[in-house]
Amino acid sequence: MSTENEGTAAPTPPAAPSVTPAQGSETAAPATAPRPDHAPQDTTPVPPAPPAAPPAVPAAAPAPAAGEPVTQQLPPTAAPGGEPTQQIPPAPAAQASGYGQTPAYGQDTAYGHAPAPAAHSAEGWPPPPPTVPAYGAGGAGGGGPVWGVHPTDGAPAPKSKGKGGLIAAVLVAALVAGGIGGSVGYWAAERSNSGTGSTTISATNTPKDLKREAGSIAGLAAGALPSVVTIEASAGDGEGGTGTGFVYDQQGHILTNNHVVASAANGGKLFATFSDGKRYDAEVVGRAQGYDVAVLKLKNPPAGLKPLPLGDSDKVAVGDATIAIGAPFGLSNTVTTGIVSAKNRPVASGDGTGSKNSYMSALQTDASINPGNSGGPLLDGRGAVIGINSAIQSAGNGGFGGGQAGSIGLGFAIPINQAKNVAESLIKTGKPVYPVISVSVDLQAKTEGAKISEQGAAANELVDPNGPAGKAGLKPGDIITEFGGKPVDSGPTLISMIWTYKPGDTVKLTYLRDGKPTTVDITLGSRIGDK
Repeated sequence: MSTENEGTAAPTPPAAPSVTPAQGSETAAPATAPRPDHAPQDTTPVPPAPPAAPPAVPAAAPAPAAGEPVTQQLPPTAAPGGEPTQQIPPAPAAQASGYGQTPAYGQDTAYGHAPAPAAHSAEGWPPPPPTVPAYGAGGAGGGGPVWGVHPTDGAPAPKSKGKGGLIAAVLVAALVAGGIGGSVGYWAAERSNSGTGSTTISATNTPKDLKREAGSIAGLAAGALPSVVTIEASAGDGEGGTGTGFVYDQQGHILTNNHVVASAANGGKLFATFSDGKRYDAEVVGRAQGYDVAVLKLKNPPAGLKPLPLGDSDKVAVGDATIAIGAPFGLSNTVTTGIVSAKNRPVASGDGTGSKNSYMSALQTDASINPGNSGGPLLDGRGAVIGINSAIQSAGNGGFGGGQAGSIGLGFAIPINQAKNVAESLIKTGKPVYPVISVSVDLQAKTEGAKISEQGAAANELVDPNGPAGKAGLKPGDIITEFGGKPVDSGPTLISMIWTYKPGDTVKLTYLRDGKPTTVDITLGSRIGDK
């Protein structure tokens, strides 16, 4: 996933260096087409020969091997002045979630080769996502002939073959038609001057006004853009980046990703710019690192703020239309469209230090999402917010030491139902509240499920006997295979599922002990604040 708490399953290979094609020049002299003596001489130049084929596209860096998806958080784009962007390292997706295998948990990463801890205490959630191996570097591409270069000996250009030849033929046909039209027009004008009449033809069915329906993409975008802001975050040392947010209420609260504002949370500066260009100072009201949600407040909010309507992410269906709004690579007020590609995708993300991690059971969309879209709204076909854009899976190099990755049609958003609950808590208390089951999960375990740690701490720290799981009878070594009726295939998947609920909710949990499944009801506990 991408930087702003967009989960990353594995770092991507570095992008291949671009190859600049050689510049060509056109030297063929235009020819004139003679007319019979009895007709006015037409000196209109004959169009030049068709251009050569465009330059070859440089070869892309090789993709990871089959079954090894590469996801990474969407980073905020670089701040004005060439400041570096906030980099968010890769983190794993579920191992067997049905959309491709990922490298085994626990292997060294490319960022320092620090292995993930074997276990985490019951009160030490969120545990860091397991590290994964890096992929190899990619190769460079080659150049090709230059578009627009004509032969210098006056001979016609060779025929293109295949699809490229068809495109060239269409272009040439358009040019030739334009040349003929010009000649005919000139000849007709001369005939008109000599009293022979005019050949002018006017269209009578051109609509006077272009009206767009309120429910069209253009209509929905026009209604939402005034409530979307581009966020500029800068730390005390000058580092920072650009992200997106949207108006949450009329009091001036702005909802966005935690990773968008994290660099400015302690002594930095925050600015929010609306689509009309008006810029306002902002401050952090509260941040939830584990959820990757943050709430800002405009210091002097304007009158008449229009909050975006919130939808129901639980009722979203695969195939529903989506609209993403944001500032990809700093390009504010950008609108892209797609569909809901999948639901409940477990996504884990972090900053590479193992101390700042987030988990979500995400909505997946193929709407184009890029660095700078983070924190922006994902709308449904009615214009209601169904998620907060947070992460992408990319085939490009988005890790440390490389450039920012771009969209390949795999974007991930925090469901708005979850984000709304977090936002309300942050506005009221300034602190997030997390549901917990009070166990330590072994992120290095190679099992089909989430295994409760057996070592690394005392037994009462691995499973709190007074916590929800302990009261339900779970012990170290048990493997949790279902939660809320949904399969669990890894530790990060379990965490992302737990965090879609609220403290106090009762959920069915299935676990294996000595190969025998047992299902129990478990009432979720709570933890206040990030650790």
